[in-house]
Amino acid sequence: MHLYGMNAEQMTLWGLEPFMTVDELAAYLGVPKQTIYDWRVNGKGPKAHRFGKRIMFAASDVRSWVDAHRDTGPSGRR
Repeated sequence: MHLYGMNAEQMTLWGLEPFMTVDELAAYLGVPKQTIYDWRVNGKGPKAHRFGKRIMFAASDVRSWVDAHRDTGPSGRR
């Protein structure tokens, strides 16, 4: 995760949140890039930000979305 031209130390000092590109999010989740676009069209993916033509995902939004999709398994089974 990155902001172009900035390293993690600079982002931390400035209090900036890291963002992920569509390619980075797809790689992180292990899904094809097209799946990310399909999820966006269907309102199923994490919240995104648009900067010009670029779609970016804030790390906190990705974390929240991943947590909301946690599979707790069948209830009552061991």
